[in-house]
Amino acid sequence: MKLYDAAAVLRSKNSGPFEVTVDVLFDDPEIYDKIKRSGVINAELVSRLYNIAPESITHIVFFDQALGFKITFARAISSGTFLDRDVYGAQQHAPLMDVEIDLGPDR
Repeated sequence: MKLYDAAAVLRSKNSGPFEVTVDVLFDDPEIYDKIKRSGVINAELVSRLYNIAPESITHIVFFDQALGFKITFARAISSGTFLDRDVYGAQQHAPLMDVEIDLGPDR
């Protein structure tokens, strides 16, 4: 299953002018728990998907209470400056959409 199909919410936004935050929320605690325990969401994956150095990733945090996780990383170009193609950071979740998630044989 693709992350896009498993998540109830998959969005991104600026976290100030120099960072982007991606939020992924689930409505099924079992799916959330399987993804969290799988370790598939990690700095290596984010670094590869976004073509950034692992040091550019400031947070990958799972929030059990919200059934979701947050990824924050440095923008290559600050928001609203020359050559910025996404001033609000609202399209930066797209690389995560097609990540394959193995939920086991019952899903």
